[in-house]
Amino acid sequence: MHRAAHTALCDWPQFVRPAMIRQSLRCTGSLQTSSRAYSVIPPPRDREEEEMMHRMLRVDHAGEYGANRIYAGQMAVLGRSRTGPLIQQMWDQEKKHLAKFNEILAENRVRPTALLPLWNLAGFALGASTALLGKEGAMACTVAVEESISEHYNSQIRALMESDPERYTELLQMIKEFRDDEMDHHDTGLEHDAESLPGYWLLKNAIQLGCKAAIYVSQRV
Repeated sequence: MHRAAHTALCDWPQFVRPAMIRQSLRCTGSLQTSSRAYSVIPPPRDREEEEMMHRMLRVDHAGEYGANRIYAGQMAVLGRSRTGPLIQQMWDQEKKHLAKFNEILAENRVRPTALLPLWNLAGFALGASTALLGKEGAMACTVAVEESISEHYNSQIRALMESDPERYTELLQMIKEFRDDEMDHHDTGLEHDAESLPGYWLLKNAIQLGCKAAIYVSQRV
């Protein structure tokens, strides 16, 4: 529990914008060196493309940040249980995703969503509260969230493929890799009895409705 609390404190943001990114980079610095050095964002051709890319990166960063907070909440409750190592393994992958988006936002001067403090609290609360339902509750939350993130990444992949796949080759490669990781987490949740939770479908639909709302506002705020 002390270890999980220390990890959660490290993830706790103090400032929005550049300071928020620096704080997150410090917490994930040890993992950042293992993340591939993508050159993902081509110079924008015009203002319209720049705004499109900023919205895309802003919401992706917010999604990965929220996922990290959810796993932090789950570990605070289940970190010492038999499920702890499995949750930690998925969380470690999410930390790599977040470290990469921190890097991309800083390099391209993309403003993160102003709602990061809200996603910090909401994500941790969601992870902890579903983990209090036991392993099945945590896995049900994982299935719901990772399915929503995967669907969002798929929509971005389709948009980039329709726009100019050669121009966005590296970005597409990164999003596809992260999408595959999220789908692995989704499948892991199903393999570890997520659907056996009483009220699984109700909980899943409620969480996914919240995810859709978070995606919508994070693009714009």
